[in-house]
Amino acid sequence: MTLTRSLPAFVLTAWCLAAWPALAQKPTTAVAPKAPTNDDCLACHGDASATGANGRSVAVAPEKYSASIHGQGGQACVDCHRDLATATEFPHAEKLAPVDCATCHGDSAAKYDTSVHAGARRASAQSVAAACKDCHGTHEIRASKDPDSSTYHLNLPATCGRCHGNADVIKRGKIAIGNVMVQFQDSIHGRALSRSGLMVAPDCKDCHSAHDIKRKSDPSSSVYRTTVPATCGKCHEGVQRLYQAGVHAAAVAKGNPIAPVCVTCHTAHNIQRAEGASWKQQALLECGSCHAESVRTYRDTFHGQQTQLGYMRVAACADCHGAHDIFPKADARSTVSAARIVGTCRRCHAQVSASFAKYDPHADRHNRMRNPLLFWAARFMEALLIGVFGFFGIHTALWASRSVRSHHARTQE
Repeated sequence: MTLTRSLPAFVLTAWCLAAWPALAQKPTTAVAPKAPTNDDCLACHGDASATGANGRSVAVAPEKYSASIHGQGGQACVDCHRDLATATEFPHAEKLAPVDCATCHGDSAAKYDTSVHAGARRASAQSVAAACKDCHGTHEIRASKDPDSSTYHLNLPATCGRCHGNADVIKRGKIAIGNVMVQFQDSIHGRALSRSGLMVAPDCKDCHSAHDIKRKSDPSSSVYRTTVPATCGKCHEGVQRLYQAGVHAAAVAKGNPIAPVCVTCHTAHNIQRAEGASWKQQALLECGSCHAESVRTYRDTFHGQQTQLGYMRVAACADCHGAHDIFPKADARSTVSAARIVGTCRRCHAQVSASFAKYDPHADRHNRMRNPLLFWAARFMEALLIGVFGFFGIHTALWASRSVRSHHARTQE
């Protein structure tokens, strides 16, 4: 072998000998551990008797997860329990990182962060305010349009009632309104949902919204006082239109803090049908809470006396003034204006004339300016009563005195 022919082999051999240590010392690329599959997780958690160290169940029903919206969508367990995606030791740590629903549901989470529930949880780690899983569940979550979902329209009141109808949660959460579910279940809305299954009847979220639930004192709340007519108007559009034209809505728009909105007369949760006698009685009290003088004078009339006895087939406030589109008497649109009063009376008293309509339904015997004839007639009656009772009282006293003296004289003889 010549040197010329053996030189390349010599150079290659020398390079290999020189490079081998460096090649041998080059670090190998780390291989990421394979994330556990759903089947891997269910191998332990699929056991219905699986519990954690504290004895709490950690079981996951495979069939419920498979039927859930996440299971149907092919979501993996580690999509929510993200810290397990890189875990290498199993059984894994007892305590896992909290599931962050905002990873996928950013919009809903952002709205929730503005809610009274999120605020309470930020204020106290021991808060009982609802988080995502309290309403939607954990592994069995279903779409809100699924009849088996806890947030389905007909099921939502019961879901909210797990907290707002729970005495312990109400006490710990210092929920001022108390057990609101009792009121709602007995309302026309609650009965329409639970007894009639009416999908058009409102559930909790229709008034309070789903995620960004605010206190009623928060101006951005859907149940803030001045926003209530618009919230109710989502279903009662025709009534809202009448209300907005009336004197009460005008007063609210001017900032009158006591001008009534829907809940002032109908209440917020215990809303009843407006056709019954009990509602008519209640409406009288509600009107009287602001118009005390008008109700006092109404009570003195035939109509008022009849309602006082519980007989409600006579005119009450709404029968004359209207229910929602109420206007001042001087307004020609008012049902008690000079232009319309005869027609209003004829709703009950057919064929009556304009003279009949001069009847004052709020006559006040103490108000000389409003009812001078009634005022003086009342004074005359009072004087007559005092005179009659005074005269006959004195007459009776004198007669009794003479009788006593006569009896005494006879016994002395």
